[in-house]
Amino acid sequence: MNLKRRILSKKPFQYKVHHEEEDAIQEITRNLAKLLPTTRPIVIVCIGTDRSTGDSLGPLVGTKLKAKHSAYYEVYGTLEDPVHAVNLEDKLEEIKSRHIDPFIIGIDACLGKLSSVGMISLGEGPVKPGAAVKKQLPPVGEIHMTGIVNVSGFMEYFVLQNTRLNLVMKMADLIAEGIHLASLRKSFQKRTPERPVSNDIAELH
Repeated sequence: MNLKRRILSKKPFQYKVHHEEEDAIQEITRNLAKLLPTTRPIVIVCIGTDRSTGDSLGPLVGTKLKAKHSAYYEVYGTLEDPVHAVNLEDKLEEIKSRHIDPFIIGIDACLGKLSSVGMISLGEGPVKPGAAVKKQLPPVGEIHMTGIVNVSGFMEYFVLQNTRLNLVMKMADLIAEGIHLASLRKSFQKRTPERPVSNDIAELH
């Protein structure tokens, strides 16, 4: 895509990949690294609850990231200490008070078309938690990563409760590893001359 046309259209970047694609981890890492800043603290907010299989994607990602003990990002939302509808606003206030100008990545499960189940989406703009089940919650993140865990359109609560854990676990593994590798790549770039921004934007299309 022509760079000038992208600047004029200001269309947010979106990338989708199925979790079973052979090069999914490499593509997630590459595209996410281009969206991460080099000078701001990275905060990852993993939304969901372990009381629902489908909605456990976020806490699973958070738990897997915490286990990596990385100094390049801070994680909120794990199986032990989830971020969900009840405490989301309080957690966002806590993040605001603890971090100066954080770059927030919102992680959440979502529902979609049958043909899209298993897809992982990465994009500019916040995640909108609770949208699938008609809850009014604050948007989260400057960028988002979501996983389509089941089909939308009918009895969403029941659908989330009856989502296969195997699928959610595989997607959580991929998202967590992609975030970790992208943060490592970005930290390395801090120590090397960065390429022109136009080169990175061009590679996203």
